[in-house]
This record gives sequence, structure tokens and C-alpha cells, in this order.
Amino acid sequence: MNRRQIALVCTLWLGIPSGFASAQTVQNLSLQDAEKIAIQNHPRIQAAMSLASAATEQVREVRSAYYPTVYGSLTGVDAENNSRVTAGGLNNPIIFERYANGITVGQLLTDFGRTHELAKSSNLHAQAQQENVVATRADVLLRVDQAYFSVLKAQAVLRVAEETVKSRQLVSDQVTALAKSQIKSGLDVSFANVDLAQARLLLVQAQNDLQASFADLSSALGFSDERTFVLSDETSSQTPPANLSDLIQQAVKNRPELIGQRLDVSSAQSYATAERDLWLPSISAVGTAGLTPYGADALAPRYAAVGFNVNVPLFNGHLFGALHSEANFRAHAQEQYLRDLQNRVVRDVRTAWLNANSAFQRLALTDQLLKQATDAVDLAQARYKLGLSSIIELSQAQLNMTQAELESANSKYDYETQLSVLNYQIGSLH
Repeated sequence: MNRRQIALVCTLWLGIPSGFASAQTVQNLSLQDAEKIAIQNHPRIQAAMSLASAATEQVREVRSAYYPTVYGSLTGVDAENNSRVTAGGLNNPIIFERYANGITVGQLLTDFGRTHELAKSSNLHAQAQQENVVATRADVLLRVDQAYFSVLKAQAVLRVAEETVKSRQLVSDQVTALAKSQIKSGLDVSFANVDLAQARLLLVQAQNDLQASFADLSSALGFSDERTFVLSDETSSQTPPANLSDLIQQAVKNRPELIGQRLDVSSAQSYATAERDLWLPSISAVGTAGLTPYGADALAPRYAAVGFNVNVPLFNGHLFGALHSEANFRAHAQEQYLRDLQNRVVRDVRTAWLNANSAFQRLALTDQLLKQATDAVDLAQARYKLGLSSIIELSQAQLNMTQAELESANSKYDYETQLSVLNYQIGSLH
């Protein structure tokens, strides 16, 4: 084979256009490498981490009430002689010409637990957002695993399609030669050519499916462009776990979505408590001091004062009661969301376990089917060469052989995919 033929064969094996193959650098990729790339590169994970960081800053925002507020002031006034403010709200009407500077410090002494509950609610929500990062990472890894095994399956199907075209091309050539020698009929040639055309259609579809699988894998890794990889064929002999109840308990305990939802329930309950505490008084202190280097004779050269303030809610149009009720209803809604999510997790674990067991059973059945189909093709070819059967029998045997090879290729990677899904459902894929 010359260089051009070798390039064409490699292109068909990869299932990509020859021009695209030359423009792209093919990268070796294992499943572990693919997962690492996705964790570092996928925008969904980056977005989840940013939201978690934002939630952490909200905790600092709420806790700022524990610390004093300090601000400095510079004031300068130029007033007309004997000026008085005679209009407006209640105020000190005397205006003194002056320049002064000073510092004012305010400190919340206690609001009887409201700020504590707000800080607790924010902290629990921040922890829930951290669990959302774990959940998002698990979603991305599951998609990577599915796309990875989808590419391997598409490559296996492509190999089956190529072998099918070769074998049916050989049969077609042999039957055509025999027909020219008047040993076989034109009907046999027509059947052989129909089988060959079907094999070529299968090859075209397999090439397209492989390109689509590479596009899906590139997207799962967080790339905006389509990339081509040489994947390592990673399959395991692991059998599905036998005890479903243990898997359900593990999922209820470890699924990051459930952990995050439990934290959101606690956060909502703490916020409801904080809204109830709106009715409690708040006590704060304030102090101010400064200098008046320039001013009227009535002003001292320096000033200082300290005081406290107690706010006691009396009536505000039932606002606080409505806020407390709203927070309670939202907390109850979060509890129901938790129940629903837990029910769905249990269902999904059971479904994934059943699918994994079914896929595992298909492995042995498809191997048996492939062996029987291979024996049937050998017998059909021998009978056809001896003139003991028609081309229809051989055609059906070849069709069964192709289907058995496709089922064998599909079942191998479907089982690996179902294992990844099961690991995701029990919370161990992250």
C-alpha cells in the first residue's frame, strides 16, 4: 500500500474526514485522563465553583453585623451672620460657621439571636453550594464516561462494518465469477450485491456515528471544537454489586444532591427562626469624637459623645408576622423537595442496578450468540459451495452474523456505561 492508501485506511478507521484528520493532532486519552481534563476544563464545574464562592461571601456579609462600623467625617460650614433654618423638619435651627473632623463608631450589642440565625442559615446554604459543586462534577464525569464508552462502541461497530463489507465483497465477487461460468444464477448475484449494498450502508452509518461520538466526547470534556483522540480500551471484569439495599443506603447517605438539599432544609429552618426573631428588641451603641479647629466661639475645640439605642418593635402592619410565615412555608417546601429527591434517588438506584445486571447478563448471551452465528455462517458457506442450499440461506446466516457481532460490541460497552451510571447513582462518582 502506498502512503495515500494508508492515510485513507486510517481515516476510515477513525471515521473522520481526511482533511480534518490532517488538521488535528490526535491525542492519546485514557478514561482517567478524560475525567481529569473535564474536571479542570468544563465550564459547568467552573460556574458551580464560582457560585459556591459567592455563597461563602454571603456568610461574611451576614457576619459583618458582629463587627463595629467605623466612619470618619469632615464637615465645613460657611453661614450668613445670625442665620437660622426656619423651614423644613424638626432640627437645630442655629448654623455655626465651622470646620470639624471626627470618627463615629457604631456597634450592635445584641439582637437576641437574629444575626446568629442569619449567619447560620447563610453558612448552611454555602455548604449546600459546595455539595452542588460535587454534584455538578459527578454529572460531568458521568457524561464523560458515557461519551468515552460511546466512542469505543462506535469504533467497535465501525470495525464490524468494515469486516462485513470485506466478507460480503468477497462473496459477491465469488458469486459473480461463478455466474459468469454458468455455475450460479443471476439471482444469486443479485442477492449477493444486495447484501453488499446493505453492508456499505452500515459502514456509512458507523462512520457518521463515530464522528458524532467524538463530537459528544469533545463537548463532555469542555472543548468548544471537535477533537479526535486515540482511546485506550478500558473494560473491567467487575460484576454488579449483589445487595441492592446496601446501595440504596449508600446513595441516601452519599449523594451530593441529597446532602445539599438537607443543608438547604436546615438553612431554611434557621432563616425562619431569624424571621421570628424580628419581634425581639435590638440594642446598639454609638460613640463619636472629633476636633473643631475652626468655629464660632459657642463651639468647643473638641467634642465627644457616647450613647445607646434600644429598638422595640410594636406594630408594623403585620409585616414581621408575614415574613415569619413565608419563611416557614419555604422551609416546609424544602422539606418536601428533600422527600421527593430521596424518592427519586431510590428509584434511580434501583433502575441503575437492574440495568447493570441486565447488561452483565447480556455479555455471556451475546458471546454465545456470536459463537452460534459464526458456526451457522461456516455451515451455510459450506452448504452453498456444495450446492446444497440457496443464496438465501447464506444471506440470512451472514445477516445473523453481523447482528451478533454488533450485539457483542454494543453489550461490552453498554455494560461499562451502566456501571458508571450505577456508581453515579450511589454517589461514588466524583
